[in-house]
Amino acid sequence: MAARRRIPAPMTAVSGDVPADDDRWAFEPKWDGMRAIVEVAGGVVRARSRTDKDLGPSFPELAGVADLCDDAVFDGEIVAFDDSGRPSFGRLQQRLGLVGDRVTARSAEVAVVYVIFDLLRFGDLDVAPLPYEQRRSLLEQLVEPGPTCQLSPSHRGDGAAWLESAREQRLEGLVAKRLGSTYQPGRRSQDWRKIKIRHAQEFAVCGWTPGTGRRSAVLGALVLGCHDGVTLRWAGNVGTGFTDADLAWWRAEVDDSASDRCPFDPVPSHLALREARWVIPREVVQVAFGEWTGDHRLRHPVLLGRRPDVDVGQVRCDE
Repeated sequence: MAARRRIPAPMTAVSGDVPADDDRWAFEPKWDGMRAIVEVAGGVVRARSRTDKDLGPSFPELAGVADLCDDAVFDGEIVAFDDSGRPSFGRLQQRLGLVGDRVTARSAEVAVVYVIFDLLRFGDLDVAPLPYEQRRSLLEQLVEPGPTCQLSPSHRGDGAAWLESAREQRLEGLVAKRLGSTYQPGRRSQDWRKIKIRHAQEFAVCGWTPGTGRRSAVLGALVLGCHDGVTLRWAGNVGTGFTDADLAWWRAEVDDSASDRCPFDPVPSHLALREARWVIPREVVQVAFGEWTGDHRLRHPVLLGRRPDVDVGQVRCDE
């Protein structure tokens, strides 16, 4: 029996603006979902997250990818749409971490779709070294839109117009992909550029502050950090966007991961951290915010949800 091939890690993008030479780039929507590499082999589907976790039990809809072909590896995002047809990370949160009968029950209320935007292998052909345009052409021949799979739109040039359209539709942003570029598994590449409209990104949970009033038994805020080079830097605290269930979950988590050591280098001195308790950074959250301040802190942060598909080591200070 042939050894099962390892599913490659996804290629990732850098942050930036619409390229000046936009006729040399293709533009796609930035989906507010969960990244997934999906392999189909002999009718069997395997799906892995960015942290190499098995996504199949939580998202049985991914089995529908087998209807596209017998042997391929796709890159895309698992997306839940709101009642207006827009991607909603909040709705997707309702599916995270569920297994067994709970998945079946919740999937009837919160459906997900696998939005495909790249192809890494087709049969015995390693597609990753091919130019973007060739990979895209193969995708357009393979992907027939259905209830569980869609093909991400793509357009060459007109970056400013596409950005304005994304803004009108209240999308998270765009991803620009350089024409002629190859797929580079596991690499953060300048050939892919994420162009944000809504300020939202991932942060490591590095500690917490005590709550007051009705939240005195749980917590007041989570202390956030991101990697600036190789070290973690304080990015601010988030205390809004929590449900009661969130607060209970986070209190149990911070108690379990408590640490006497501050994970930041250098250790910050700030009034907002006067009563901070530290944790071993192992959880990642997605946070919306107004902007970065001049002293590199988040203005008006709001918790959007946990990101169990993202490793703490991948969290960058994308200012």
